[in-house]
Amino acid sequence: MAFAKLGLHSQLVKAVSAAGYAGPTPVQERAIPAALTRGDLLVSSHTGSGKTAAFMLPCLHRLAESTAGGVPRVLVLTPTRELALQVATTVETYGKFLKGLRTVSIVGGVPFFRQQQLLRRGADFVVATPGRLLDHLRRSGIDLSGVETLVLDEADRMLDMGFIDDIALIVARTPSTRQTLLFSATLDGVVGGLASRITRQAQRIEIAQVPGRASKIDQRLYFADDLAHKSRLLDALLRDESLGQALIFTATKRSADELSTRLRNRGIAADALHGDMNQSSRNRTLQALRHGRLRVLVATDIAARGLDVPGISHVINFDLPRQADDYVHRIGRTGRAGRDGVAISLAAHRDKPLIRDIERYTAQPIAVDRIPGLEPTPRPSRSDNRSARPYAGSRVGCATNRAPGSTAARRMAPAAPVRSREATEAGPLSADFRRRFLPQAGDAVPGHAGREGGSRRVTSHPHRPPRRSR
Repeated sequence: MAFAKLGLHSQLVKAVSAAGYAGPTPVQERAIPAALTRGDLLVSSHTGSGKTAAFMLPCLHRLAESTAGGVPRVLVLTPTRELALQVATTVETYGKFLKGLRTVSIVGGVPFFRQQQLLRRGADFVVATPGRLLDHLRRSGIDLSGVETLVLDEADRMLDMGFIDDIALIVARTPSTRQTLLFSATLDGVVGGLASRITRQAQRIEIAQVPGRASKIDQRLYFADDLAHKSRLLDALLRDESLGQALIFTATKRSADELSTRLRNRGIAADALHGDMNQSSRNRTLQALRHGRLRVLVATDIAARGLDVPGISHVINFDLPRQADDYVHRIGRTGRAGRDGVAISLAAHRDKPLIRDIERYTAQPIAVDRIPGLEPTPRPSRSDNRSARPYAGSRVGCATNRAPGSTAARRMAPAAPVRSREATEAGPLSADFRRRFLPQAGDAVPGHAGREGGSRRVTSHPHRPPRRSR
């Protein structure tokens, strides 16, 4: 089905064709016609499925009929600055043939006064993060009374980040007659509760994982003994000639800075992206990545959602994410729009439980790979560990902790002397052997304490175990 058959404005179809899109994705085929009816929608679809165009094109279709008004008519809320700026860029791409279209991004890290100036000039399309938009609302810097369509993009992520109260305050400032489009990875739990409060008779659209799509991302796993070993593996992976641009994920902002600096010192065009950077620096870094001036971007999970750079051929998890769904969003930065991609994870042996969680969540095994000369140290089996475990005097269960007379003490007692071959061939035990090594009637046997704590006297049957009292 072509975009023209979805009922979109001719100028939008022209812009989409100019952007190189051959046809709509499954989520676009279902969501665009439903949104054009101006009813509320709840949409769940996997990452990289084209959700942005699914809500963007219907919104622009409404604005194509008339763009004058001065107050925002479309409001899109996103969880991060990067996603907001990317959505704003998409508005410019799809709406470039719409005359008079004005778009404003309201995000943190940008001078507040500059945003106020842009809003005073008027905006048809506003893309914002909840926190900064609420700041403008509290200072009466924006009027949401004219909003015709409210879009919540990555709603589950916004709720995870604690924006539920901010969203409620923002929604209360919009007209009750608005159209609400909610896009989320899941429509259950807290997201479902929010949806029931802010939508009216919403149509529910859920797009299952496209069969065979996961195979477009080649997932690999490399085990490392320690941080130095992991760094050597990364160096070898970055020498791969098939690598176009790589997005490397780390667990902390400090790790992102340190790793990007080390790569630059090795002559690799690399930079970091994380939440401690000011917005202008983050924008410059993303622009350099999109224009091909960066070969490697080292980032925290701030780049795990919404980042769409066609040149990213490899995603490398230098540190594994702590949540399985974050793994899916991370590797979704490659293999987008039908392209092939490679997702590589570097893990310690202690990460095996987390790897199993990821495999259960994705219902796919991750192939373990090795680089010749950089193989991990073989891990001993559990049986080897138990048999080789030394007994330490201070540990529970060691010989020095055995109670005298206990079963364990008897088991660990020195073995009885073994007769020599000559003595065995000589026949029955000699009296001298009995007297020296075998306990005789009346002898005290050390380590066999009775009830009163004394030594037990051997009876007429010295080799029979003592009868326990009942």
